Amino acid sequence: MATEGLTIEKRDDGVAIVRMDIPGEPMNTLRDDFVDTFTEVFSSVEKDPDIKAVVFTSGKKDSFIAGADITMLENVTTAEDGARISREGHKVMGRIENFPKPVVAAIHGPALGGGLEVALACHARVASDSKKTKLGLPEAQLGLLPGAGGTQRLPRLIGVQPALDMMLTGKQIDAKKARKLGLVDDAVPPSILLETAVELALSRIDYVPKRDSFIEQLRDKEAVTEFALAKNPVGRKILFDQARKQLHKQTRGNYPAQDLIIDVVKAGLEGGFEAGLEAEARAFGRLLTTEESANLMSIFFATTALKKDSGVDDPNVKPREVKKVGMLGAGLMGAGIAYVTTSVAKIPVRLKDRDADGVMAGLRYVRGIIDGRVKRKRLTEQQANHLMLQTTGTTTYAGFQDTDVVIEAVFEDLALKGQMLRDVEEAGREDVIFASNTSSLPITHIAAASKHPETVIGMHYFSPVHKMPLLEVIVTDQTADWVTATCVELGKKQGKQVIVVKDGVGFYTSRVLAPMMNEAAHLVAEGVPIEKIDTAMLNWGFPVGPIKLTDEVGIDVGAKVGKIMLDAFGDRMSPPDGMQNLIDDERYGRKNGRGFYLYGDKKKKGVDESVYEVLGVTPNNKSITSEDIAWRCALQFVNEACRCFGEGILRSARDGDVGAIFGLGFPPFRGGPFRFIDQVGAKEVLGRLRELEKQHGPRFSPAPVLEEIARSGQTFHGEDATQPGQSRGNSPQTAPRATA
Repeated sequence: MATEGLTIEKRDDGVAIVRMDIPGEPMNTLRDDFVDTFTEVFSSVEKDPDIKAVVFTSGKKDSFIAGADITMLENVTTAEDGARISREGHKVMGRIENFPKPVVAAIHGPALGGGLEVALACHARVASDSKKTKLGLPEAQLGLLPGAGGTQRLPRLIGVQPALDMMLTGKQIDAKKARKLGLVDDAVPPSILLETAVELALSRIDYVPKRDSFIEQLRDKEAVTEFALAKNPVGRKILFDQARKQLHKQTRGNYPAQDLIIDVVKAGLEGGFEAGLEAEARAFGRLLTTEESANLMSIFFATTALKKDSGVDDPNVKPREVKKVGMLGAGLMGAGIAYVTTSVAKIPVRLKDRDADGVMAGLRYVRGIIDGRVKRKRLTEQQANHLMLQTTGTTTYAGFQDTDVVIEAVFEDLALKGQMLRDVEEAGREDVIFASNTSSLPITHIAAASKHPETVIGMHYFSPVHKMPLLEVIVTDQTADWVTATCVELGKKQGKQVIVVKDGVGFYTSRVLAPMMNEAAHLVAEGVPIEKIDTAMLNWGFPVGPIKLTDEVGIDVGAKVGKIMLDAFGDRMSPPDGMQNLIDDERYGRKNGRGFYLYGDKKKKGVDESVYEVLGVTPNNKSITSEDIAWRCALQFVNEACRCFGEGILRSARDGDVGAIFGLGFPPFRGGPFRFIDQVGAKEVLGRLRELEKQHGPRFSPAPVLEEIARSGQTFHGEDATQPGQSRGNSPQTAPRATA
């Protein structure tokens, strides 16, 4: 028998294999018809006297169920509609859970969100030990919570603490970890997954669960902990109070889904399973109507769309195959790029530095990341050794004659980069792509040294490369489309979210970050305490405060970038008086242990109070509110993003939002700078900028595009969205004169 997406295969041993295989889709998802489909199939199985047990599995090669189809939630406009969807899911999962014949889930590939909730409703679970098998409830990452019973079944299966950890973080675990937690009953090789599940299903016929006596439970330390924390009122209060306290250290109350997950789990423990399900449904519906959920889902849709974006407008342009990458510079950036190229993209790398010590340092850095994976048991020693062989080192251009792409990550020196470009063109193929990892120098000026400027491009990675998810690809007016498409595809294979921007000083990411950092410096110069500034921005949603970030990047580096920005964009990028004093005092930040914050002595933490004397200011904690601090810094970021949009640096508002979130830590729950403007309202943002302009001068002058959409009523997203590149105002050309 076959129903759309589900088929039933009857075996001679009395087991029915129910396979899910959504036609025409690479992965299974729970769509809006899954309630009727599941109900029909399980009713048919129940009525068949020859079927004694069921194994539920996937017909896809490497996917169980990747979750619910998020698009079916887009049209939900009321909390009542959202709660209804959740309750429908409860009915289906309850049908499986209360099925009179044993149902075993055979899991291979991702079992996420609603997919894991289906497995939780089954009577037992077997997972393959493949690396492709991941289990998790990542709904919180979309501003939601599990809505098909996951908040109630997972804590009852594995315990409240590990269940909260999975749901609050959205983390995904492998089969081995799942077995240890008790989430699955067995983890076996994919080749025997189905038969193992069949055997387990047959063994469950007439199965009566064993119930340990209280004395036996006391012998189990984990059971004792669960009893002490979750199964009595005092323990529950301690458990949930601590969970919320730890949560707010990270979220600062900006993510309502996580708070509601705690509330709903608690409701189920105190009021019973059915009460927990009802609390889950109401919370699910409520979250579906929040701005935070809308913004987080918009990020999901944006990143999904970017996976299909070649980076060029012509659909006929195809990327060329990259079989080998050359890497110039074996420092932290160069070695990091080498690692993601070999380990993630599975492309060999030829790593060059000026001397043997530099090469060895780069290779040690790569090995260190690999060894970390071995320690976490993600790789075996044999796999690690094989992976390490994919990166070879050199102090010459030997081995560069057959590279397809050469990426440079050397000092920010235009003459040095130009010389390396000429060397690569002499040593390599005529059509070799030369990509610069510069964060400030216009690619146009680097390309001026090339015989083939159409093959020169920017590939701006973020540090540490193996952890930061964004890649900013920078194109000039001469860059060939096939070069852009090839580098975008390479970035995707390296595991990056890739945006393509036009050339110009600071490109997009460095350019929008600079004004916010500069505004934080102005606040310090006005006497606002450093910790107050950083705390205000942490509360607004950034992962690190701007002053702390200045220390991390390097105060001297910030000063150099600031000079470039000032030369390119004029007085609105002017730093406050006194910042040069920090350089004169050799305060470079964390790297030399002298900056805005204290370093070295573990007993002494926090702000280095002597920095105020160097700057010639006296801190005054009452000079400004935290809200005003956040608005001043955030508006500098947002306004500069608008300038980049109006000048055509960005291809779309979508790219600007993704770049800000994944590259710079712009608060995801706010959706990115352009979603933020759309929600707050262009008129509101413009009014605030005008007021700040009166108080502080031209650095708060609104971007022309912001004035235009405030007047016209357009937005950055949606059906009546404004288009990039049409509001330059008095801004400079996108590739101004070289200044570094």
